[in-house]
Amino acid sequence: MFSPLINQLIESLRCLPGVGPKSAQRMALHLLERDRVAASQLAQCLLESVERVRRCQSCRTLTEQTLCTICANQKRDPSLLCVVETPADVIAIEQAGNFSGRYFVLLGHLSPIDGIGPAEIGIEQLLTRVSEQGVEEIILATNTTVEGEATAHYIAEETKRLGVKVSRIAHGVPMGGELEYIDGNTLVHAFMSRHSV
Repeated sequence: MFSPLINQLIESLRCLPGVGPKSAQRMALHLLERDRVAASQLAQCLLESVERVRRCQSCRTLTEQTLCTICANQKRDPSLLCVVETPADVIAIEQAGNFSGRYFVLLGHLSPIDGIGPAEIGIEQLLTRVSEQGVEEIILATNTTVEGEATAHYIAEETKRLGVKVSRIAHGVPMGGELEYIDGNTLVHAFMSRHSV
């Protein structure tokens, strides 16, 4: 129905998460019909990002520099290391604005079914960083999925051998949440993670 080049653009847009055939078609047609300047800027920015953005040598988040701005910031506490699954998790924690330590990005989680083991998520690099850079506490901030919990447990076991304090971020009832709408697993976790006031 469309020309080969338009079909290729539609298929290329489908690589984005949550973009199906209809959404990709709508995006492609919008860019070509109504906003060619934005399409050109998008293409240029995407190409430049693919060529220049790489992983931070210390925490493995995305950056154009050898070290990201967080790792290069001397005011950050190097004794606190927060372990997360993705660069998006770093952004979420930074937007909350109350963590002053540094990060290590796993770039995934353990998933034996998918062939993702400790080597694929950089556990050896994490352990080296902990032992060589004076880390005193590791804060595990992996997702509360089965894989995220398994990953947190594995990291806790490996890092405890290094004599480092290991903690896990609390999970439970969100601020402003009403108990009647909270799922059972979240409530169980909230009760198990309770603390005195």
